[in-house]
Amino acid sequence: MVVSCTRGWCARFMDRHRSALNFALLVVGYILYLLIGAGIFSAIELPYEQEIRRELREAQQDFLSNNPCVSEARLEELLARALEASNYGVSMLGNDTNRNWDFVSSLFFTSTVLTTTGYGHSVPLSDEGKAFCIFYSIFGIPVTLFFLTVVVQRIMAVVTRRPVSYFHRRWAMSQSKLAAIHATCLALIIALLFLIIPAWIFVSLESDWDFLESLYFCFISLTTIGLGDYVPGETHSKEAISHPTLYRLAITIYLLIGLVFVLVVLETCCELPQMKRLSHRFYQEKVKELDSETTNIINSDQLSETSDHVTNHIPVIPSVSEQAASLQRDNKSIPYSAVSVSPTVDNKLR
Repeated sequence: MVVSCTRGWCARFMDRHRSALNFALLVVGYILYLLIGAGIFSAIELPYEQEIRRELREAQQDFLSNNPCVSEARLEELLARALEASNYGVSMLGNDTNRNWDFVSSLFFTSTVLTTTGYGHSVPLSDEGKAFCIFYSIFGIPVTLFFLTVVVQRIMAVVTRRPVSYFHRRWAMSQSKLAAIHATCLALIIALLFLIIPAWIFVSLESDWDFLESLYFCFISLTTIGLGDYVPGETHSKEAISHPTLYRLAITIYLLIGLVFVLVVLETCCELPQMKRLSHRFYQEKVKELDSETTNIINSDQLSETSDHVTNHIPVIPSVSEQAASLQRDNKSIPYSAVSVSPTVDNKLR
């Protein structure tokens, strides 16, 4: 008896708080995903970091042994100064400071700031530049988000909603299944046009990059992660790029267009009926009721508009009084006839 009551209470509790339990499982799953990713990255990258540290120490000791006139303190001071300059986008190796903040390089910088990519290879050097970057980003990032939203919605009307609606009417296929097939095909096409093909192009233009590094740069850039470890046009060989200004401008255009189409793919996936049903599992009950009420209101508004539209096309039938007045105006009279009452009804009335 107690066991059955406990099971019934647990079933009622889970049914009543199903969305909260699903949300708690989602939070726990996401935290576990972070922890697993951290563990895997640590296991992979830590040996490489230790190997690089060992090689740097050996190179430093070898340099000091071959150059006894240079003290270790002076060498560390020079290296610290070089690393500090490198953090501001100024390198001692093949340094050309005129290319850091010319107009095209500044345009590339503003595009990375407003799209929140932020490679970090070029940063404002002066206090005035840092202050202007804050002011510029406060207004520029919301405007950029609004601009991207408008552009993505207009593109989705052409490449997502219209094709799905057309093939749904043409093939009479389930719209959810058709939307999933369309999203998969669209993702593959965008990956080919903005990841695979540009990666091969960067392999031919960047002498220090292989295909994996080029693909890594394209993915990190178009997803606005922007780690900054790979930036095109920053190779040490000056002969690698014959027209660096045009090259940097082309990369800026590629990143902006690629970001738009990546957002189109993401928005297409978010609008899938399967994704909407999955996300609906984590809503609060009040939100679900609000969504259903909103849907009912929209449907009732559509029905009322439809009924109004139909009513406007129905001919108006005049009332009896209006017909009588019209007949009187036409000098016509309606003959009066007494209403006959049956004897049974008359007796009942009496």
